[in-house]
Amino acid sequence: MRERVITQKIIQLFAEYLIREEKSTATVEKYLRDVRAFFVFVKNKIVTKELALSYKKYLQEKQYAVRSINSMIASLNSFFDFNGWSELKLKALKQQKQTYCSEEKELTKAEYMRLLGAAQKKRQLNLIIQTICGTGIRVSELRHFTVENVARGEVVIDCKGKIRTILIPEKLRKRLLDYAKKEKIRSGVIFLTRNGKPVNRSSIWAQMKALCKDANIDPRKVFPHNLRKLFARTFYSIEKDIAKLADILGHSSINTTRIYIMSTGTEHRRKIEKLGLVV
Repeated sequence: MRERVITQKIIQLFAEYLIREEKSTATVEKYLRDVRAFFVFVKNKIVTKELALSYKKYLQEKQYAVRSINSMIASLNSFFDFNGWSELKLKALKQQKQTYCSEEKELTKAEYMRLLGAAQKKRQLNLIIQTICGTGIRVSELRHFTVENVARGEVVIDCKGKIRTILIPEKLRKRLLDYAKKEKIRSGVIFLTRNGKPVNRSSIWAQMKALCKDANIDPRKVFPHNLRKLFARTFYSIEKDIAKLADILGHSSINTTRIYIMSTGTEHRRKIEKLGLVV
């Protein structure tokens, strides 16, 4: 039996496989990030079930959230399947279903407004934050915001063969077109680096983190995906239509959407107190 040793070539072949399977760019990046982290852990050792289990234990000792560990395990299991190492696959950790989310990690609307205020002099970043939070897109989908699409007022995204249309609020549409005009961007992607390439997730993440001190916000709350979740909670508080929200966000399962609209512990406690069952 061929020894199970992870090499850069094997990781590259896995990347090519994910692309052929039409996984989204964000998914490919996420899977590869998780596999490379495992690669660093095992070094040049032969990968055994015992070694895989020790990595799972290592993640727990590092106190990663259960959801994060299970997400990493899913990436590794896909990698194991690709290589024909199915016997190495790991079981996800069991987690009791939560009825509310951690308040320490959820961005509030008030904090979002402070974030925009802190980014007032950084026009591109300010508009990126508003674009993600105002439409509920994934940060990887910013590249679809071209001058042509914004002028039409909608962006059509094809993710894994599933087509969805993102409607752009009129106020945001005007601001994006005004920005493109001032930056002399006549066509194509609106949000570009100085080198003319689409801005990437890590750059946006770093720029957002740099705003935390001025905005007086816990850095743990500030990352692009939390803007998407704030959109989801705000939309649901008005519409109360989880199926429609799932379509807007591009979720294949409503169970994923339920996680996005989970209220904080403080809100949950307030609702319980309103029951008036304690006298």
